[in-house]
Amino acid sequence: MAPPYSNGNGYPHKGSKSASLSFQLHDDAASFRVRLRLVLAAVVRLARTIWAFWQTRGRRLAANIMRQSGWQVRQNLTARRLLSFPHLLVCLWFLVLLCGERWVFGSRVAHCKWSNWEDWPAGASPHHLVFVADPQIIDPKSYPGRPWPLSDLTVLITDNYMRRGYRQLQSQLRPDSLFFVGDLFDGGREWKTARGDFKDPEWAVSRRPKNEKDHVKNWNDKYGQDFWLDEYERFGNMFFKDWTTLGGTKAGNWQRGRKLVASLPGNHDLGFGDQVKGAVRERFSTYFGDGNRVDVIGNHSIVSVDTVSLSASASQQAGVDLKAIHTPADIFLKDVRFTKRKAVEKELRFWRGDVEGIVHEHKVEELETADVKVPTIAPGEDGPDFPTILLTHVPLYRDPGTPCGPLREHWPPAKPPKGQQGPVVPDHRNALPVSGGYQYQTVLSEDDSVKLIKSVGNVVHVFSGDDHDYCETVHSPAKDNVREITIKSISMAMGVPTPGFLMVSFCLLPNQLATYAKYAGLVFVTIVAISIRSFLVPVLNLTPFALQTEQPQGPILPTIKDKLEDDGTYNMNSTSASSGTRFLTSSSSRTRSGSIRSNGSGPVPPAKTKLKKQGWSHRAPRIEIFQDDFYGTTKPRLTWKAASQRSRTTLGRVAREIGASTWRVVWMVVLFWAYLAYKG
Repeated sequence: MAPPYSNGNGYPHKGSKSASLSFQLHDDAASFRVRLRLVLAAVVRLARTIWAFWQTRGRRLAANIMRQSGWQVRQNLTARRLLSFPHLLVCLWFLVLLCGERWVFGSRVAHCKWSNWEDWPAGASPHHLVFVADPQIIDPKSYPGRPWPLSDLTVLITDNYMRRGYRQLQSQLRPDSLFFVGDLFDGGREWKTARGDFKDPEWAVSRRPKNEKDHVKNWNDKYGQDFWLDEYERFGNMFFKDWTTLGGTKAGNWQRGRKLVASLPGNHDLGFGDQVKGAVRERFSTYFGDGNRVDVIGNHSIVSVDTVSLSASASQQAGVDLKAIHTPADIFLKDVRFTKRKAVEKELRFWRGDVEGIVHEHKVEELETADVKVPTIAPGEDGPDFPTILLTHVPLYRDPGTPCGPLREHWPPAKPPKGQQGPVVPDHRNALPVSGGYQYQTVLSEDDSVKLIKSVGNVVHVFSGDDHDYCETVHSPAKDNVREITIKSISMAMGVPTPGFLMVSFCLLPNQLATYAKYAGLVFVTIVAISIRSFLVPVLNLTPFALQTEQPQGPILPTIKDKLEDDGTYNMNSTSASSGTRFLTSSSSRTRSGSIRSNGSGPVPPAKTKLKKQGWSHRAPRIEIFQDDFYGTTKPRLTWKAASQRSRTTLGRVAREIGASTWRVVWMVVLFWAYLAYKG
């Protein structure tokens, strides 16, 4: 017979996997129940401790807190507190904040209304056009070393500035068309794409500035496609959302409809030249549209060209095939005149009331005689054309030192010598710098600039961005003497104190740094005013703003007593009984004036009546009891002495007044500013 631990064939029995698994699950369940019991026991002990504390001291503590809070609220709602000097300063701050955070935007844009500077003949229907450059919304790339919460506060302040200016632009000016001129994001090129090659090529790694090299790995790990989409939504909430809610959708007379175009990329969106990544450009064009396009606006053609990609053709990086970067722009420029004529023909048909597209005739034709040419509405090379406006993010080339004119904020034009009529040339301080570096170039190359003007044709004006400040210049004959305006950035964080936008007439937004300087001045005035009044409170006996702490009904143990008589005697039994029992058991044993009941005898006549006759105030004179005189070896004697109540020093009262007034102004003003910032 096989042993009980064998399998019946003389071999030791091997337990099944299911059996071992069941034992393991049983052990896990048992250990879980043990841990659960320990946790429940700890919770029960904690609950009992809390309940015991509530029954003994917690209830009284809560009642005292509620009583103190109620007292504080009642004191702060009195007319004296509501109409106090610190609240007057708070009202002044509210007005200044409303002016600096709200009203100044409306007043600045109101000065730019079309009716203030346009002079159209009767019956004209102008098409109002606005250009916005370099919003460059702040993101982790902007200030990588800035800690929280300063980084988030920077984003909040700069976003609110652009949002407020843009809302006034839409509500007061209501342009028919609005074009962004690149650099929508600040770090858009750095946020990893969902697919495609995103790594920097080997030859480009060394080009990065040192302060960026330390953060590249963190950016690639932390900020990807989802973060870029969040930034896209943030941009849309700032600029796309208010386009219809404030400006409406109805077009003006003889207008095709309101149009917003944000497809022109900048070097912060894609990169520049040979370092533009195909995956980054595809993502941008997927959500914003093609960077190379033609729009007919009013009686002008607007041609947008992706010049940050076009500049790859001028790269001097040896042994690198860059055709994939600049070929789309090259093809667009090759066919741009045909595209313009086609767009103009469609617009003219709309004005005439004709069908804009091709009308195909329904008929049957023999194959041998059929016309197999693709029909088109585009006329030939001699067809009608509108004057053309060229949009490029990077300005066209100009000689170093070419002055930018009096509206440039960085440096005004140099004063010409006596007798000279024209501007000083070269004027390097007033000029747009001609330089380049990692992922940027301040101007296009001369060859690309000439290529743009000649390829587009009939260019009457060029508008660009990138520099963040205003610059106006007339180019050389090689570029058809075309006039170019470089548009100010709309953001307050781009190094230019006074941002703005272009209405094909300049419009300046508030100088936010000047607004903050006013805030700083008001801070100084507030501190001085509070200090002066606080020093005058004890001098002129003014009503203090600082609340006196609520006085308790009486001490727990009797250390003072009202003066009742002056006969030179003292009742030891009465005093000891009263102090030993009554004051420890009930506060009712004390009269309102602080008198003490004797133990076993009738109440001592209250001192209140006697004091009234003597002309005392509601507080009786307090008397100290020196216990050494009663419990020493000498015979008890009369020991009543006037108590020496140490009043606050003058400096202490002044300091407390300054602290209370300053704190009231600070927290109310900061909360109001936070509300304005939250509302945008």
